Amino acid sequence: MSKPVFLASDYGAVHSDIVVLLDAARGSAARSVNAIMTATYWEIGRRLVEFEQGGQDRAAYGEALIVRLASDLTARFGRGFSRQNLWQMRAFHQAWSMPSILQTVSGESASLPALAANFPLPWSAYVRLLSVKSDAARRFYETEALRCGWSVRQLDRQVNSQFYERIALSRNKTAMLQQAEQPLQDDVVTPEQAFKDPFVLEFLSLKDDYSESDLEGALTQHLADFLMELGDDFAFVGRQRRLRLDDNWFRIDLLFFHRRLTCLIVIDLKVGKFSHADAGQMHMYLNYAKEHWMKPGENPPVGLILCTDKGAAEARYALDGLSNKVLAAEYQMVLPDEKLLADEIGKTQQALDARRKEVTGRGEA
Repeated sequence: MSKPVFLASDYGAVHSDIVVLLDAARGSAARSVNAIMTATYWEIGRRLVEFEQGGQDRAAYGEALIVRLASDLTARFGRGFSRQNLWQMRAFHQAWSMPSILQTVSGESASLPALAANFPLPWSAYVRLLSVKSDAARRFYETEALRCGWSVRQLDRQVNSQFYERIALSRNKTAMLQQAEQPLQDDVVTPEQAFKDPFVLEFLSLKDDYSESDLEGALTQHLADFLMELGDDFAFVGRQRRLRLDDNWFRIDLLFFHRRLTCLIVIDLKVGKFSHADAGQMHMYLNYAKEHWMKPGENPPVGLILCTDKGAAEARYALDGLSNKVLAAEYQMVLPDEKLLADEIGKTQQALDARRKEVTGRGEA
C-alpha cells in the first residue's frame, strides 16, 4: 500500500498552524506558572507581615519567624525558601500592597488565579524591581515593562542604565520612550527559557538537568566520572549547584571534596576559551563557598576552570585565595595535572563530535 502524497503547500500550512498553536500554548503555560507563582509569593509575604504584627518586638519576632520557616519549608518543599527568599516575599507584599490588590483578597484564603491577575509580569521582574528604591521609579519601570513587553533582561538593562532618571532630564521624552520599545535580538525569551528560570525550577520542583545543554551535560558527567577514577581522594558533592548573589543566579558545574587536602573543589566548565572574566567569576564562587559551604576545620576551597573550544582545551586552578604558599604548593602537587585534564576535555569533545556526525549520518541515510 503506497503512502499518501501531500502537496507541499497544504502540508506547510497545517505544519505552520500547529507550530504557532504549540508556541502559543507553551507561552501561555509559562505565563500562567509565573503568575500563580508570583501570587503565591505575595500571599506568603502577606501572611509573614500579618503574623509579625502580632509580636511585641516586631524586628526580633520577624527574624525568628523567617529563620524557622526557612528551615521547615526547605525540609518540606526543597530549595526556594531560604531566608533571603522569604524576606523578599515579605518585601514584595509591602511594596505591592495597593488597594486594588488588597480588594482581591477576600477573608483568609484568596483565590490564587484571581490574585494572579494583578501580577502580569514574571516573578523575576518583580525581584529586579524590588532593588529599585524609589517608589516612583519602580512604578515607572513596571508600567513601561508592561507597555513595551520588556523581558527581564531588558528591564534589568533599563534599570542599570538609569532610564527613569535620564528620561526625567530629557527634553525629548517621547523619542526616548519610543526607542525603549525596540527590543534587542538577545532580549527575546522563548517558553523553554522561561521554564528554565531558576525561580520556576524551584517552584515546580524540576530537576536542574532540565536546563543543561547536551554538550555541557555530557562534559560535566564525563569529567565527574574521570575525577572519581583518579582515586578515592575526590568525593562527589553536587552537580549544577546553584547560588544566588543579590538578584543574579549562578551555577557551579561540579562540586567535589578532596579528602587528603580537606577542602572543597569548585569546578566550572566553560564551553569556549578562557578569559579574565572566568577567573573573576571563579574567585567570586570561591568567596561564596568559603563563607557559606566551608565547614570548621577545612582548608579554603580551590577552584578549577575547565575551558574548551573547537581548537583547544585547558584547565586552570585558582589558588590565589590560599593563605600561604606552602599550602598552595601542596595543592598543586596533589591535584590532577592541568595537561591531563585538558587532554581529557579534548578526548570527550572529539567523542561527542563523532557521535553527532554518526547520528546525523543516520538521519540523512
